[in-house]
Amino acid sequence: MNETLTTTCENHPNRPTALRCNRCEKYICSKCAVHTPTGYRCKDCVRGHQRIFETARWYDYLSGFALAGFLSWLGSLILPRLGFFVLILSPMAGVAIAEAVRFVTGRRRAKALFLTIAAGAALGAAPAILADIGAFFTFIAGQAFAMNFLFNIIWQGIYLVMVTTTVYSRVAGLFLRQ
Repeated sequence: MNETLTTTCENHPNRPTALRCNRCEKYICSKCAVHTPTGYRCKDCVRGHQRIFETARWYDYLSGFALAGFLSWLGSLILPRLGFFVLILSPMAGVAIAEAVRFVTGRRRAKALFLTIAAGAALGAAPAILADIGAFFTFIAGQAFAMNFLFNIIWQGIYLVMVTTTVYSRVAGLFLRQ
């Protein structure tokens, strides 16, 4: 008798497959497979490999969040008042904030840490934009003042978005492909 043995996915027993994780050798289907530069791996092996690179300590989250928030708040008081120059200076401020946070955290890494630092930068810039929004609605009766506050809101918004994205990309190490 010529009987063929059908193998199935470890996570989905109803799916036949011949694909194996190149690390643990368990059978995986196309839904469970993660393509890596060295071949296909199961999600458990990929998760386990990523944990090796997460070196952040509990206090890095607190210090990173607080420092990013404070420096972003300082920047939000100054840079958006410079008008058009916020387009040039916000990314520079984001790099400075990111480097200060990286120094304080000892360049330790974790995806949650990067998100925490970016949230700190965003929340640090938020009070200034909220104050301008409040002032806009308070002084909406005088159109000249309202227009001034509207521009302040726009510049604050540009600062908030640019500094937050720059801080995240800098601490996370994102690079553009060429």
